[in-house]
Amino acid sequence: MKTLLLAAAVSLGLSGCAATGVEQYRAEKPELKLEQYFNGQLDGWGMFQGRSGEVKKRFHVLIDAQWNGDTGVLDESFTWSDGTTSKRIWTLTRQPDGRYIGTADDVVGEAVGEVAGNALRWRYVMALPVDGKVYHVDFDDWMFLIDDKAMLNRSFMSKWGFNLGEVTLSFVKRK
Repeated sequence: MKTLLLAAAVSLGLSGCAATGVEQYRAEKPELKLEQYFNGQLDGWGMFQGRSGEVKKRFHVLIDAQWNGDTGVLDESFTWSDGTTSKRIWTLTRQPDGRYIGTADDVVGEAVGEVAGNALRWRYVMALPVDGKVYHVDFDDWMFLIDDKAMLNRSFMSKWGFNLGEVTLSFVKRK
């Protein structure tokens, strides 16, 4: 029985390491160009689901995005379903190799983003306040451009490899 449990644990651990790479979306259209899509104002609607799938919170986010050369600033204003508000300001920098580096006050270190075809994959650690404590949570954040106005976003949250929940979000670019 111990051998069976060990084999199952190893199998689960290895499958967690075999995450899908963004490169598989290279041929997908329309092609995502962050500097074009995240430029101007966007609206987003989303929800956070706990690991059981229960919706814990819903939100609206207004994003005001501006680029100057290879550097973009995304000013995000959130309104949560419980009536609270929050703000996050991202600074994104396009790297010579095509990747993006992102920083924000609640991001620990840097976010690393890769774009291929219509997809963007961000990986970062966020400092999340919960019940008076702050937890460092890993985010595996996927965005898919649907057309010139709409984008879908799905973020997987984990700590020490254990699933904590998901954020699902849709963006619509204003004219």
